[in-house]
Amino acid sequence: MFDCSIGATVHLRPSKMATRIDKEACREAYNLVRDDNTEINWAAFKYEGHMIVPAGQGTDYEEFKSQCTDDVRLFGFVRITTGDAMSKRAKFTLITWIGENVSGLQRAKISTDKTLVKDIVQNFAKEFMISDARELEEDYIRTELKKAGGANYDAQGE
Repeated sequence: MFDCSIGATVHLRPSKMATRIDKEACREAYNLVRDDNTEINWAAFKYEGHMIVPAGQGTDYEEFKSQCTDDVRLFGFVRITTGDAMSKRAKFTLITWIGENVSGLQRAKISTDKTLVKDIVQNFAKEFMISDARELEEDYIRTELKKAGGANYDAQGE
């Protein structure tokens, strides 16, 4: 509540249009991807109305890609194995997918909504904002993660 100097009282409430996130469910999906003891290597988070909720998880990156259609916007947290002859390691990435047919207003909102997702998805090597399906190719993502990862001992053999 806020008292104005002219005697009127204004009640401030969160907008009914503000995006929210199901923190517990999304955190659970995030933790499954991070857990070395599971085979889960991706989790997707989608919009249900004004709420961001888990959209699924799995072991096959192609399943994740199949959710990235022209009419949706979603976030993906993905584990990719990178490395070279000397060391293999899991790298994590946050992918923001914006389909070609997503409206301008929804495109604009995704940048601010991403902060809600980043409150949960905090550990990743690289972030991607993608609207071209070709950039979703696993080899492209892996190459970009490798570039961001530092030492590349395979290059010594070339």
